[in-house]
Amino acid sequence: MRLDLTPDGLLTAYANGAFPMADDDGRIQWLSPDPRGIIELDRLRVSRSLRSLVRRKVFDVTVDRCFDEVIRTCGDRNEGTWISDAIVEAYTRLHKLGFAHSVETWHEGILAGGLYGVAIGGAFFGESMFHRVSNASKVALVKLVERMRDRGFVLLDVQFTTEHLFRLGMEEIPAAEYLERLRRAIRLPCTFVEGNEQHPPFRIQWESNPT
Repeated sequence: MRLDLTPDGLLTAYANGAFPMADDDGRIQWLSPDPRGIIELDRLRVSRSLRSLVRRKVFDVTVDRCFDEVIRTCGDRNEGTWISDAIVEAYTRLHKLGFAHSVETWHEGILAGGLYGVAIGGAFFGESMFHRVSNASKVALVKLVERMRDRGFVLLDVQFTTEHLFRLGMEEIPAAEYLERLRRAIRLPCTFVEGNEQHPPFRIQWESNPT
């Protein structure tokens, strides 16, 4: 199975548990971590202070309002980012096809934070998040999980282990278990936004090791 940054290549990679990252020279590497980081949708840890921010609507929340700005801001967070220009272009194409999505948080009319990822069936693959105002990205994650639960999604993949995500309830599962849950999830008829019925333009090729 050939993996590349075309829509077919990206979606087939995700369906087999792999995702791309660019190295410092811009070369694309395909990764499939073991163990895999996920957040169970009913186990997201929301602190009292974060819950209060959500309840008081300190941030306005939108979906797919400015995908391009979100992904580029995620890529501009620091030097040596894995979000290269080629990655931005590839995910922007996926966004236009209805598979890549962003959740934005706004404070006093200014973009304060957000996240983006890929949705296939009942799985959402979180790619990156950023904040310009404290807690803005956490609110985006809370709203992402709420939307996923409301729309019947069953799997939130966060890829790697980080201390930040552990505090929010991230868990690690073996790659074999992840792949089994992934195969069930992507077959579900879920939609991330209204009117976005998914008819994947690719034929899934299953492999035991997608890399």
